[in-house]
Amino acid sequence: MNSLDLPQGTLELLVLQTLQVEPQHGWGISERINGRSNGALQVQQGSLYPALHRMERKGLIKAEWRMSENGRRAKYYQLTATGRDQLLAETANWMRLTAAVALVLSPGETG
Repeated sequence: MNSLDLPQGTLELLVLQTLQVEPQHGWGISERINGRSNGALQVQQGSLYPALHRMERKGLIKAEWRMSENGRRAKYYQLTATGRDQLLAETANWMRLTAAVALVLSPGETG
């Protein structure tokens, strides 16, 4: 399956959703998104880490250094209360947007 390009702002939503499950390091975040999308969404490191830093500056996530499952130090990210609120708001916006686009794309009456 070919990978899809993410619309602007979608990566943050996916990261917030991924971190809702449990704290995760960058590689783990990208792997979880890839797995949950059946390989359709492959997050590049060059996009992910700037997004994580932006989200950390906004207070949506916080980070701490820990030992990873393979015994290396890794920066683990977790959702903050602000991030949880943002996830709820952005998920609702996404659902409204995709429903509206689906209506326009579906066969039916024309204007």
